[in-house]
Amino acid sequence: MFSFQPAAFVGNERRWKEDYSVLDPDVIWSKIEEGAGAKLPYKIFQTGDFRCNRTAFGFYVGNKWYPVLDEDSDSDLSVRDEFFRYLGGVHWSAPLPLLLTRLTRAAIAQPHLIRVTLGWLNRTVHRIGGWPKAIRALASKQVIPVTFVMHRFMDAEDVRPAWDMLKKGVMSDDIVIRETQERLQSCFYGMAHPESDEIVPACVQHSVLDPGENAALAQLLPLPHVRKVSAEQSLPSCGVREP
Repeated sequence: MFSFQPAAFVGNERRWKEDYSVLDPDVIWSKIEEGAGAKLPYKIFQTGDFRCNRTAFGFYVGNKWYPVLDEDSDSDLSVRDEFFRYLGGVHWSAPLPLLLTRLTRAAIAQPHLIRVTLGWLNRTVHRIGGWPKAIRALASKQVIPVTFVMHRFMDAEDVRPAWDMLKKGVMSDDIVIRETQERLQSCFYGMAHPESDEIVPACVQHSVLDPGENAALAQLLPLPHVRKVSAEQSLPSCGVREP
């Protein structure tokens, strides 16, 4: 997995020298696609707001990346829907014998899943270049699963007023604050705040509800050496590789 986590204005203001405001989601994603060497379809699976999170599941065959599902294919969209409808509750990390037993039971109960799976497999192999190429790639271990992810956090100065207004049931007329509110409302990463027993968005936890922890981090983490680089030059540095 390659996870890209663009910087947000949180913490000590002296840390922020470059103009990170240019890091809008479309610019970030285009840079990720440029590095991946392929179009990365992210709309087929949605986790929260696309302005916050984007994920593209796929695999490399040699130097070329292919999506597991193509968001422009109606057939692949049907595969996604069937997967969540009949297999969404499957524990995929279960021991292999148990997993195979559960999948077999699902196939017996819903035999059309076999047809759906074979259709998806045939389309995927066709995208790669046909069965001979796919078999050779598998035999030579050239098929490598790779997922690309973007987590784009929000600035603390926007989160606080947005959250305060949401608590009062008020939506802002300010474009930036309104966007922040919409992203908070659809947040996929809820966290339990121990002092209030609330489930709150991660950006609220870190930007609004953790002043003590942020102050401690300011002491623990030394300020980085500041280099004079443009925001465009700093774009590729927002990536982190995860195991």
